[in-house]
Amino acid sequence: MIDRVYTVLLVCTGNSARSILAEALMNHMGRGRFRAYSAGSTPKGEVNPFTLQALAQLGLPTTGYRSKGWEEFATPDSPPLDFVFTVCDKAAGEVCPVWPGQPVTAHWGMPDPAAVEGSDEAKRKAFLDASYLLKRRIELLLALPHDSLDRMSLQNAVRDIGQQ
Repeated sequence: MIDRVYTVLLVCTGNSARSILAEALMNHMGRGRFRAYSAGSTPKGEVNPFTLQALAQLGLPTTGYRSKGWEEFATPDSPPLDFVFTVCDKAAGEVCPVWPGQPVTAHWGMPDPAAVEGSDEAKRKAFLDASYLLKRRIELLLALPHDSLDRMSLQNAVRDIGQQ
């Protein structure tokens, strides 16, 4: 029985690669305990095709994702957020909206797979590498004893995850 569902927003600038990968992984790995969303400060308007290829290779759904702005999650009608993670350095440096629910926040920065140049194979590898790093960080988040940690301990723990 699930007592509590934690709501997570994963933020990147374009919301076309890393944040979408993280949303898919968190929803899959969270097994109903976590509900993830993604957004961008300056959304690209479409999901990068290599993102969808990586999701397919990982056996995850490839439909239902869209590139959207973070303002969708900063309104009074937005779901209260428990966690907000930035997954790119540019978004971490931007002034973010005030999020409903006073979420725990952390920066989980990582290289942008969409910036990789070269062959399609090199690009596919970059997206899979990003997926594996996000998967590891999500595993660490899911392993935390959320209900028994005070807010400051939880804040420190999720920040530490971004350093690994």
